[in-house]
Amino acid sequence: MYVLGIETSCDETGVAIYHSSHGLIHHTLYSQIDMHKDYGGVVPELASRDHSRKLIPLIKASLEDSKLRANAINGIAYTAGPGLVGALLVAAATARSLAWAWQIPAIGVHHMEGHLLAPMLEKEKPDFPFLALLISGGHTLLIRVNALGNYELLGESLDDAVGEAFDKTAKLLGLNYPGGAKLAKLAEQGKPIASFPRPMTDRPGLDFSFSGLKTFALNTYHASEKTTQDKANIAAAFQQAIADTLAIKCKRALKQTQLTTLVVGGGVSANTHIRTVLSDMTAKEKCKIFFPRPEFCTDNGAMIAYAGCQRLLLGQHNDLNFTAHARWAIDEINY
Repeated sequence: MYVLGIETSCDETGVAIYHSSHGLIHHTLYSQIDMHKDYGGVVPELASRDHSRKLIPLIKASLEDSKLRANAINGIAYTAGPGLVGALLVAAATARSLAWAWQIPAIGVHHMEGHLLAPMLEKEKPDFPFLALLISGGHTLLIRVNALGNYELLGESLDDAVGEAFDKTAKLLGLNYPGGAKLAKLAEQGKPIASFPRPMTDRPGLDFSFSGLKTFALNTYHASEKTTQDKANIAAAFQQAIADTLAIKCKRALKQTQLTTLVVGGGVSANTHIRTVLSDMTAKEKCKIFFPRPEFCTDNGAMIAYAGCQRLLLGQHNDLNFTAHARWAIDEINY
C-alpha cells in the first residue's frame, strides 16, 4: 500500500510517500522560517497562505521524484491536529479533495501520534509497550504506549512546553528567531551555573513546569554583566536544567510503569545535549532508548504517512466530512 502523507500543522509543509512493505519511498519538507523570522515568530495567516501555495507543487514533485503516478497511491494521511487551525485545514481540504478525486481512503492523523511513531521509520524499531517522551514547541508529554492507538497519558507540562521555554528564554537573551536552536548552540560555549533549579523534581508525580525556570534565567541575566560569556553560561545552565529535569521524570516513569524502553520524539528531541543526558540515564537503568533521526524530529510528512498507513491497514478512514483540531489530547484519539 502506497500512502501519501501531508503535514501542515504549523510552519513547515511536509509531504511523503510511504509503502507498507518497502518503507519510506520519498519525503520532502519546505520550511517557512525565512518568512516568519522578520516577525519574531509564526504568523498563523501567513503560514496558512504559504501552505496553500506550496502543498500541491510539493505533492506533484514527490510523485515525479518517486516515479509514481497518482493512481499508484492507495491512501492519504494528513495531520488533523493539534496545531494552527488555518494551517491544518489546508492539508485536510487538499487530502480530502484528492482522495475523492482518486477514489481512495483518507485519514486524519494526530500530530503527536506521528512524533510518537517516528522512530518506527528507522531500521531498528522499538517493541510495544514502551514509554514515550514527546518534547516539542507546543507539547511536553510522558505517555505509556501499550499498542498502536492505545495511549495512556502519564504526565504533561502545566505551563510552557520544552520548546516554548527554549524559544522564550532565547528571546530574553536577545537571540533571534528561531531561538531554541540558537540557544542550544550558544550553550556549547558556556559553563552551567549550578544554582538553576530542576522544577517539580522534588515532589511526586510526572508533570512538568518550565515557566519558573524561564523566569529564573531572566533574573540571572539581569543580575549579570550581560556579556556574551554570561549569556552562554545562562544558556548552558538552562539547557542542563531542562535535560536533567526530563531525565529525572523519565527515570521515575520507567520505574513506575516497569517499562524498559524509552522512545523520545518531537522537535526538541534533536537537541544533542538532551539526547546525551537521556541516553546516559537509560544506560545506567539498563533500558533501551530510541530516537528518530534529526530530520524526523521536526514536523514532517514521513511520520504522518507512517501513522496513517498503520491506521489504513486496520481499515480505518474518515468520510468526506473533515475537521481540524487546534487542541486534541493524544489519549482521546478516536478515528
